[in-house]
Amino acid sequence: MDKLVSIGKAAKILGVSEVTLRRWDEDGKLISTKTEGGHRRYDISQISPEMVHRFAFQDARKTIAYARVGGIDQKEELENQKQTLELFCVKNGWTFEIIADIGSGVDYYKKGLSKLIDAILCDQVGRLVLTNKDRLLRFGAELVFSMCEAKGVEVVFVNKGDDPVFEDDLGTDVLEMVSIFSARLYGVRSEKNKRLLEEMARAVEVCADEPERHEPLPPK
Repeated sequence: MDKLVSIGKAAKILGVSEVTLRRWDEDGKLISTKTEGGHRRYDISQISPEMVHRFAFQDARKTIAYARVGGIDQKEELENQKQTLELFCVKNGWTFEIIADIGSGVDYYKKGLSKLIDAILCDQVGRLVLTNKDRLLRFGAELVFSMCEAKGVEVVFVNKGDDPVFEDDLGTDVLEMVSIFSARLYGVRSEKNKRLLEEMARAVEVCADEPERHEPLPPK
């Protein structure tokens, strides 16, 4: 057997289709050489059955694009996120599913997030696509990313810069945190704690409603 074989012969030896071999080649999983005429040639001695099994397993898993906004008043932003994720996945040629949530970034029990984590743990996800890290969770996203690493899930961010809706969601997330602490501190029946938390909640709401203020320019 020649060391380098054609794509048709390689596909037959490895038990996969030529289309699959081309995709693995384009994804950088298997590296072929090209003849002067541009035909692919594969070195079968460098391709183990374990590699083929691993690549086939990865192909069987889904690409999930996850979108989230903090409140129901941000539905338009949620649709923008979903459209951005869809265009990005289509551009990269990925078959994908979009999971979307409306809820605080400190709420770990959102329906969509629970569905995503269950799918990761069940080895059903091969790639997770986010517009920005904070779209997953405000705090604790690293735990989910560690889970992805352990399960061999690729994490892809569409936007490398700041989250454009960070400030819009921040007030919602702070109020959520206040509510969590309220539930715990109310249990000790402390009137002082109750008043403190009520004042904190009012302060956050006022700050969220007020437009951004700028210092006046000094007189010339």
